[in-house]
Order: sequence, then structure tokens, then C-alpha cells
Amino acid sequence: MANLKIKLVKSLNGRLKGHIATAESLGLRKIGAETVQPDNPQTRGKIAKISYLVSVTEA
Repeated sequence: MANLKIKLVKSLNGRLKGHIATAESLGLRKIGAETVQPDNPQTRGKIAKISYLVSVTEA
């Protein structure tokens, strides 16, 4: 199964609580933090919710 590399590129300050929780569930806490997650519908849904905060590439 493919993996996605997700990087937090914008701050979580002042964001909706749900968006902060989504970022933290992906393992993203600080600007520049990167994580590798499996490419599945659950991960894609989380990325779609906070797409304006992250950049995604295939790992």
C-alpha cells in the first residue's frame, strides 16, 4: 500500500478546534512537522479537512 508524506506548512494558532485535533491526529503539532501516513480513505478525509494547512506528497 502507498504512503503519503504530510507536512504542516501553516500555523495552528487561531484555527477551529476540530482542525487542530485533526492535525494532531495526523501527528502534526508544529510548523514544518512531517509524518508518513498510509494512503487510505480515512487519511484522505483528514487531509481534505485541513488541506489549507498542509502539503502532501507521495512517499
